[in-house]
Amino acid sequence: MSTKNTLIVSLLLIATATVFGLAFWERLPAMMASHWNIEDQVDGYTSRFWGVLLMPLVTAAILLLFLVIPQIDPLRKNIAEFRPAFNLFILLFVGFMVYIHILSLIFNLGYRFPMSRALLPVMAILFYYVGTLLKSAKRNWFIGIRTPWTLSSDTVWAKTHRLGAVLFKVCAGLVVLGALAGGWWAFALTFFPLIGSALFLMVYSYVLYRREAAENG
Repeated sequence: MSTKNTLIVSLLLIATATVFGLAFWERLPAMMASHWNIEDQVDGYTSRFWGVLLMPLVTAAILLLFLVIPQIDPLRKNIAEFRPAFNLFILLFVGFMVYIHILSLIFNLGYRFPMSRALLPVMAILFYYVGTLLKSAKRNWFIGIRTPWTLSSDTVWAKTHRLGAVLFKVCAGLVVLGALAGGWWAFALTFFPLIGSALFLMVYSYVLYRREAAENG
């Protein structure tokens, strides 16, 4: 998808989410549920104003950041090589944020459901696509697994991202299992594998870099 079409569709999604919230303004409570714990119980609230407008505003700001990044990256020529895949990620991310917003609005309109089971399968789709994006990403300063060692070597970057692509897809599958299990398992199978993968990839990139340096030394 072209960058122009990505921007148009993303803005339409954000506008739709905003209009949906404004249309039901009078039916929404003055204090809206805004956070759920691992047992799917509400443990945080915000005002109706922020409940309706905060997520669209944050999403629009992140969208702007995503559009600016390829223009200021010193390695922007590398980003151009996988720009269609990155554009699709932008669209999926905006769609994910809008989906969260719509779920929140529906919940606050009085329709009760387990938030984690509604949210996590869509999060799994996003994780899975991140794995796809990592596999095609070329070395740059903003997008991908950025450690001092991946940024210093195209070979280390490629090998680290090849493994990262697999790990993120595995994480996506575990998120689905977490959604089915619910409760503490939903939290554990979502965040622990993700954090573990990030730490492992950092160490892995360091080991690869040291090995490459030894071979070239």
